[in-house]
Amino acid sequence: MSQLDYTIHQPARLQIMSALCQLLEGERVDFTYLKDHLGLTDGNLGAHLSTLEARDYIAVDKEFVARRPKTFVAVTPAGRQAFAEHVAALQLLLAPK
Repeated sequence: MSQLDYTIHQPARLQIMSALCQLLEGERVDFTYLKDHLGLTDGNLGAHLSTLEARDYIAVDKEFVARRPKTFVAVTPAGRQAFAEHVAALQLLLAPK
């Protein structure tokens, strides 16, 4: 039986992982898109991204675009696997008995 992943289970991180897992492999989004899409503050999103990055669920890349710093975020293969297992555990909990 799959187990809930309490790193992902936190509501904001669940939303982040859900948004990132909808991307195709190799795709990434920028910090501002995620912030606006999820309605989080800079500090809140940054803290959650740090937690997910520490678990190797996401990759965060900082680059300069038109001489301005920009942060990009992508889900890792480990993150996709952890999210799939978390969703499977949720489905088991919600399944009729």
